[in-house]
Amino acid sequence: MINYREILRLNSLGYSQRRIEASVHSSHQTVKNVLEKASAQGISWPLEDDITNAILGEMLSDRNTRTNSPYAEPDFAYIHKELSKKGVTLTLLWQEYCEKCRTNGQQPYMSTQFGDKYRRWARVTKATMRITHKPGDAMQVDWAGETIPYYDTVTGEEYKAYLFVAALPCSCYIYTEACGDMKQENWLLCHVHAYEYFGGVARLLIPDNLKTGVIANTRYETRLNESYRELAEYYGTAVVPARVRKPQDKSIVEKSAGFSTTWITAAMRERKFFSLAEVKAAVAERLEIINTMPFQKRPGNRREAYLNEEKEFMLPLPRVPYEPAVWKQATVRNDYLVSDGQNKYSVPFDLIGEQVQIRLTKNTVEVFFKGDRVASHQRIATFQTQPVVKPEHMPEKHRRYLRYNADDFRAWAKTVGDSTETVMDHFLKSGSSPEQGYKNCVTLMKLGEKNGKEKLEYACERMLELSSVPSIRTIAVILKNGKEPERKTTFPADSEKYGITRGAAYFKKGGDRNA
Repeated sequence: MINYREILRLNSLGYSQRRIEASVHSSHQTVKNVLEKASAQGISWPLEDDITNAILGEMLSDRNTRTNSPYAEPDFAYIHKELSKKGVTLTLLWQEYCEKCRTNGQQPYMSTQFGDKYRRWARVTKATMRITHKPGDAMQVDWAGETIPYYDTVTGEEYKAYLFVAALPCSCYIYTEACGDMKQENWLLCHVHAYEYFGGVARLLIPDNLKTGVIANTRYETRLNESYRELAEYYGTAVVPARVRKPQDKSIVEKSAGFSTTWITAAMRERKFFSLAEVKAAVAERLEIINTMPFQKRPGNRREAYLNEEKEFMLPLPRVPYEPAVWKQATVRNDYLVSDGQNKYSVPFDLIGEQVQIRLTKNTVEVFFKGDRVASHQRIATFQTQPVVKPEHMPEKHRRYLRYNADDFRAWAKTVGDSTETVMDHFLKSGSSPEQGYKNCVTLMKLGEKNGKEKLEYACERMLELSSVPSIRTIAVILKNGKEPERKTTFPADSEKYGITRGAAYFKKGGDRNA
């Protein structure tokens, strides 16, 4: 029997045909035919151990001389090419093969034999990748295990850069990016950059079960993180997480992550970086080297395979890149404010005590309650002490407080009286700015509304008699005592010209005072 395996092995080692003939004890024509047919069908060494000489003999034998088989041999190369097209399956191709056989008066293989023969052919010719992974069908994503160190130029402190990896299983085309952390915002941004790098979107998105993407993945349900679901919806792709503890579900990205570790992390082990930007630039350079590196077992490289076999099957990119959004939950407190982690923003006051969802992007803060958007703010990049509050979110009393100003306070006090005006002016001038006295001014107005302007004027007058530094607490106490203001006694206008009306005798010692 011809030793097909040994002929292919020796040929891969560069042996001459004459030496191969001598080694395997086969004729010149036999070795020549084996090598020519193997080359024509794309069969090359190394082969898997279970690819026997019998299997190779069946594949490399001349189909035109097979007069003992009543079945028509399928054109496996054609089948393989058609399978790469969107929507084409082995079942469809078998039906077309059967119709062609009936037209030519030939007998077709049954569907099971048809599939087995094709899979064997694809396995021997190393074409199995196209069986499992159709072009444009999936993008697998993960974080690489190794990190890249970089250092602070002043303190020398060491930081870590994490490597994101995305891979297209059909062409093995990959995208890598260095990030300062593995948090959700970087996770989402890396997806956006990967789609931009590929120039298209795969039909499926296959991540691991990390919490930044998948909340739960059980036999009964798959619950995605809201931010991740939103990204997939925006790009028109479907997230299908790998099964828990089943790395083979995303084997290509697992291999690509290991490949990236070797050709990026290990290749740059002698370089010292002093910023994350330097790491990012170096990773981008190494990425181009990886994608243009020739394949070991087939012609071309990753980029050529992608451009020639896969790019046309990718979904188109949206006109505007997705802006990553991070979702979080919060309970609205009594100040009707929510936080983005740095600054505070208002929501309608009637949501106090309710649980809301906060959607954070780079430029906006949106708040949702039961699926409806109830508030939207422009996000502030730097920290500020004062919250961002919209008047329409405030209760009426708080809105009225916002409308107050120093001139309005003074104008109101003038309608009450001089003492009230003096007290009000003191409150406005007592601090470094008028706003610091607004609280006392508002309280003084409320006291006037509750007790009446006349009583308030009296209380302010008494306050000024007691102290040159008015206190709102003291004015409130005076009003609480309920003492009515003393009314001044009026005399006839001509009484003053007489002076003292009692005579001198009245004041004379020992005089009769009743006189």
